[in-house]
Amino acid sequence: MILIDTDVLIEILDENSKKGDAALKKIEDAGEDIALTSLNLHEILFGLYKYASNSKIEKILMFDVTDFTRSDAVLSAKLEVKAEKKGDKVPRFDAMIAAIAINRGLKVFTFNRKHFEVFEDIVLF
Repeated sequence: MILIDTDVLIEILDENSKKGDAALKKIEDAGEDIALTSLNLHEILFGLYKYASNSKIEKILMFDVTDFTRSDAVLSAKLEVKAEKKGDKVPRFDAMIAAIAINRGLKVFTFNRKHFEVFEDIVLF
């Protein structure tokens, strides 16, 4: 399964984005199931409620969602501290998303690869 990061989802929702079209094709060609994390759901819904139409919100709410759990909280804190000790400041949500993916053996599809490459056990799509 592939977890879709918010930046990829934004491009896919932008009907004029060639980058979004290419991302959608890459996902379709992979033939794997996709999901959002509860964190990405929050990020994308915040933007859509603020700036977009209800039709896009309805599409987003149809995605499967993988929730952030206690074990994800433990791992994400460890990941963030380890990255910081190496001099890599990573956004907290990205450490949390990485933990969800690592704990479940899922791939992450993101355009912000540098935010995730610092995590040793992450599999990027």
